[in-house]
Amino acid sequence: MPQQSIGYLMADVMRLLRRTFQKRSELSGLTLAQARALKCVSVNEGIRQVELAERLEIKPMTLVRVIDQLVAAGCLVRKRDPIDRRAHLIHTTANAKPIQDKVLQASQEVWGHALAGLSEEQIDNFMLVLQSIHNNLSKE
Repeated sequence: MPQQSIGYLMADVMRLLRRTFQKRSELSGLTLAQARALKCVSVNEGIRQVELAERLEIKPMTLVRVIDQLVAAGCLVRKRDPIDRRAHLIHTTANAKPIQDKVLQASQEVWGHALAGLSEEQIDNFMLVLQSIHNNLSKE
């Protein structure tokens, strides 16, 4: 059935992209989960920890470990939410910028490798197909 092979192929491509990303030496141990969290926080400064977990589609307890690691690395800080003292707001620090730059460079190189041999037209068509799938699934 084509849908099963499409789903399997998409999942396996993502697995291979994660593995390739993790092998990047310039990231010095940064995990994909940490990179994603850092990116999401930088785009959504002051995001609540629970909302960050939802956006990253990971369990809050898993996110706590990721945030703890990024706090220990000096990339993120937690601040109490002035409206809800039980909640924390997450912010990036100045230390995050050089790491984000390395992540961006590594991502571009990984995707460059992944898309090698494809024409600009093929890449554009690929993006259109992914965007259509994204739009279809976002409507639910």
